[in-house]
Amino acid sequence: MLDAVTQFFQRALAEPAHSDDQALTLELACAALLCEIMRADFDSDDNERAALRKMLVARLSVSPADVDELMVMAEEKVDEAVDHYQFVHLVNEHYDDVQRYELVKLMWKMAWADGEVDPLEEHRIRRLAGLLYVSHSDFIRAKLAAEPR
Repeated sequence: MLDAVTQFFQRALAEPAHSDDQALTLELACAALLCEIMRADFDSDDNERAALRKMLVARLSVSPADVDELMVMAEEKVDEAVDHYQFVHLVNEHYDDVQRYELVKLMWKMAWADGEVDPLEEHRIRRLAGLLYVSHSDFIRAKLAAEPR
């Protein structure tokens, strides 16, 4: 069954205009970008995975089992991807400025999940924020908003 779901998302990401469930496809792209941040420092721990799971449960309003499956698919997509274009393009096409800013803020929260921001995570967020057309001032504002107090 997981193979069937994965094939569905592969088709949906390859042809987003023909997708029957665009919101779920967008969520897979967002989950993949958050996985990129989780894996940027080459050390994905349980705290980061729990933070990603919590973010996705809150964002999707679906069962935890569905989120677990989405996380697996997102990690597979990141492993298969040559670059970030397929994810970033889909987000840019369907998200407005505020939604893209919120996604960058989630990336910062993901980076802080293990208690510190690694320079590799910051670099990856900076790069993705640029590809998402998030201004530098919004990039900094998102960083400050996500920083634990």
